[in-house]
Amino acid sequence: MSRNTHLDLPTLLQTAEQTFMDGFNCSQSVLVPFAEHFGLTRQQALTVAAGFGGGIGRTRSTCGAACALVIIAGLDCGQTEPHRPDLKSANYRVVQQLLEAFRAEHGSIVCRELLGLKRDAPITHVASPRTEEYYRSRPCLKQILSAVTIAYNYLTE
Repeated sequence: MSRNTHLDLPTLLQTAEQTFMDGFNCSQSVLVPFAEHFGLTRQQALTVAAGFGGGIGRTRSTCGAACALVIIAGLDCGQTEPHRPDLKSANYRVVQQLLEAFRAEHGSIVCRELLGLKRDAPITHVASPRTEEYYRSRPCLKQILSAVTIAYNYLTE
């Protein structure tokens, strides 16, 4: 996919934070700032990342912010030609590097662990209301901003 824009980290971070504060999930909040860079509309980025929130569909598995890093790696260097294990391997290398950078900063890529939830905590599809307490008690914004920075560093290196 073509890279259409110059990336500015302060603008990316501001867009990510505003997206999250507008009620979108972690994955959407990381992907939206890079949408134009990859030739996507904001709507397309929101749609692509919609199911990854809450640790993939609120199952509390892989963090949505980390999932967005995987999407970004796919948009940047995903395999698009058949029978090219070299391209697949190159993409997997990037995915692993991005996720390791996230894990190194936060100690995990698992939503449940990042939120401090017990392993057997109940799973529900019902989204949490976005209240002041929600934003105050969650580490999500920190992880979103970290993921945006990791993606920025990767894309501009």
